[in-house]
Amino acid sequence: MNRPRARNALGNVLVSELLQALARLREDQRVRVLLFRSGVKGVFCAGADLKEREQMSNAEVGIFVQRLRGLMDEIAAFPAPTIAAMDGFALGGGLELALACDLRVAASTAVMGLIETTRGLLPGAGGTQRLPRCLGVALAKELIFTGRRLSGVQAHTLGLVNHAVAQNEEGDAAYQRARTLAQEILPQVDIASGMAIEGICYAQNIPTQDRLEGMAAFREKRPPRFIGK
Repeated sequence: MNRPRARNALGNVLVSELLQALARLREDQRVRVLLFRSGVKGVFCAGADLKEREQMSNAEVGIFVQRLRGLMDEIAAFPAPTIAAMDGFALGGGLELALACDLRVAASTAVMGLIETTRGLLPGAGGTQRLPRCLGVALAKELIFTGRRLSGVQAHTLGLVNHAVAQNEEGDAAYQRARTLAQEILPQVDIASGMAIEGICYAQNIPTQDRLEGMAAFREKRPPRFIGK
């Protein structure tokens, strides 16, 4: 992610670019491990672009949040292992993006938190579902209700990240540790089998009424009415 002026805030353009990249990488059978990192020193992702959101109508906000949630779901469902390398601030949707990854590595100086409640909002991209899986329900509620910010060291102590590393002069210590972790994973990954399993699962989804309803609801900008068929 490389949007310096907005601290990698997730606006419509960046979300579209990430979705396009994921779609391309999903089809590339050479991809064995996928790393999410920042090209902006001192920040991983500052969350949703609230300045852009202020210019949206209520209907447009709803559509954008749905697209943002879709991005997180695409990351979570990516067929190869995913690692978030957090070398700086990961707030709101930025932390939710990291939570969608399989593994997380943070610099000790990184700052992260689901801070939406401090802005009159609530986590809307899947964080309320994924954070409890990492921390347990009670602790997840505490962090969401308070909007508390954690350092990389604190996050590691709680189990929110897999590794916390001392930051280096280049500001990419988490990325370097994530690369090392990826090298450990590579010999264990059989991407061909994973792709085959995904293909079988998706083939089962294609003829369902709910899939058609979901597409129609998105096109008509309304909530889907799923029936479980």
